[in-house]
Amino acid sequence: MHFVGIDLAWGERARTGLAVLDDTGTLVHLSAATTDDTIAAALAPYLDDECLVAIDAPLIVTNATGNRPCEAALNRDFARFEAGAHPSNTGRPELHDIPRGARLATRFHLDIDPTSRRTRRAIEVYPHPALVALFRLGRTLKYKQRQNRPFEGMREEMLRLIGLLDSLADAPLPLHLAGSTPWQELTEAVRAADRKSELRTVEDRIDAVVCAYVALYAHRRPDDTTVYGDAATGYIVTPALPADLSPEPPAYAPGAEDPELTRLVRGAVRSYAELQPYAQEAARRLTDWLTGTLDDAGVNYLDITGRGKSTASFAAKANKSAGGHPLYPDPLRDITDQIGARVITYVRSDVAVVADLLAEQLTVLDDRDMGQLTASEGRFGYVSRHLQIALDPIWLGDLPADTFRVPSAQVQIRTVLQHAWAEFEHDIRYKGSVPEELAPDLNRRFTLAAGLLELADREFEVIRERLRERMPPRALEADPNDPRIRTEELAAFLAGQFPDSGWSRTDHYTWISGLLLELGVDSLHKLAGLLSSVDSAAITARMGYQHPPGAVRRLDDALLALYGATYLGLAGNAHRVELLKARLDKLQQGDGSGQGH
Repeated sequence: MHFVGIDLAWGERARTGLAVLDDTGTLVHLSAATTDDTIAAALAPYLDDECLVAIDAPLIVTNATGNRPCEAALNRDFARFEAGAHPSNTGRPELHDIPRGARLATRFHLDIDPTSRRTRRAIEVYPHPALVALFRLGRTLKYKQRQNRPFEGMREEMLRLIGLLDSLADAPLPLHLAGSTPWQELTEAVRAADRKSELRTVEDRIDAVVCAYVALYAHRRPDDTTVYGDAATGYIVTPALPADLSPEPPAYAPGAEDPELTRLVRGAVRSYAELQPYAQEAARRLTDWLTGTLDDAGVNYLDITGRGKSTASFAAKANKSAGGHPLYPDPLRDITDQIGARVITYVRSDVAVVADLLAEQLTVLDDRDMGQLTASEGRFGYVSRHLQIALDPIWLGDLPADTFRVPSAQVQIRTVLQHAWAEFEHDIRYKGSVPEELAPDLNRRFTLAAGLLELADREFEVIRERLRERMPPRALEADPNDPRIRTEELAAFLAGQFPDSGWSRTDHYTWISGLLLELGVDSLHKLAGLLSSVDSAAITARMGYQHPPGAVRRLDDALLALYGATYLGLAGNAHRVELLKARLDKLQQGDGSGQGH
């Protein structure tokens, strides 16, 4: 007789884990499949004769909403061990008709009545409560893939589970895994893994082994097995919960296991509450510096924001743990995003421009391209450039750097589309509001959205490059009450005048139109006449642009070269006189000043 475990995926694109034990409890097959056909092909040699197939997926679902009665009953026993079942109902698309597990049972000609004594049967099982009961666990093992679970903690828990399963070789009802080459390869893969995706590829096969052992256990030890529910409304079969088993507190619960650590965290939160206004002020100064620096460099961006981490957010992060250990043992030192700023650009190439600009003017302690990390795992998802910059009087001003125990601030740089995905994903998934049973479908949809947005980002890049080509000015109706050159006209004119420059922010075109008016330039005809005398190549050489400046910055430098001190005295330049003086010094280096007035 064979005992088969199927960790069944909801759809036919995700992996389904398959495991088969023979009559002695020896693992004779371990693999993963996707479609119903590939599952059937893999299991065909073991389903011809007597068999009991344990499927981790609903087989019978009749309720339109909420939990099945079997789930409610199981939860009353196992929820306190963090092993409760999630609701299954026909309101879910994958359970609206015949559940996939029931379809497979029919295909294999298996009876799914849990009270049946036929020699070819299938039962519904659930690994989490089975593991709690089999190994007398006070809570579930945290080896499952979750967005907010650290990799190291997951691998530690997975290796613990592998060890527990191996230990069943000496149990009264033995499970023999040591002689299986696929099992040994799986174990080595977990030990060698260095990213979550590598753990995810073996998770379903481990669960399949658990399912197969539950089938063996239910067949050999029926008196020690509990069936929650019935064949009419649905059921779950699991080893019975020991009557004397008590749940453990969470691995790290304030006040539960480590009062001293709890005291430390609470003290850190109180200290940060006093520090937070300074963090907020530092973030404001960083934002002002970023705005001035990017504007001066002519970088086109959508928005620049900053924030000092809120006390509530700091407290939540300080209390995070994994595997019984806090993630931030010294929160005031270890939480590095207390001061943060974010730059949102329009296109991907400007993300690199901003990062390079910061690296030229500040000390960058760490530079992580989260998009590259995501891509290296062969998937779509979170994309953002994270720079950890040193605290520096350049932007801190007179705010002492030693106010903070973390000597750095974090600057995130991403496109508007990357930002939209990140914000939605953070609010919906990262904060833990997605029910576990919906996670596979929503993960797929998040991935699809990320891929579409990456494609859109590429197209926006192409669009901008095309728009850098010469654009004929459009005939626009003039506003008789506004003598300035129209923003649209100026943008089109400058795109032709400086074809190798990117477009600038819309408000910058409006602003420099005001400066032109102060100079008496109120038409494109006059502006064209002025610029005809400008040596753009000489200005470019003297300014030593590290990155292609925007069109408005090119015009700004040309006007500075033409008018010199007169340009510095314009009312519209009152806020940046010192900056313009430094740029004028550059322009006046070499042979001649480049000034025309």
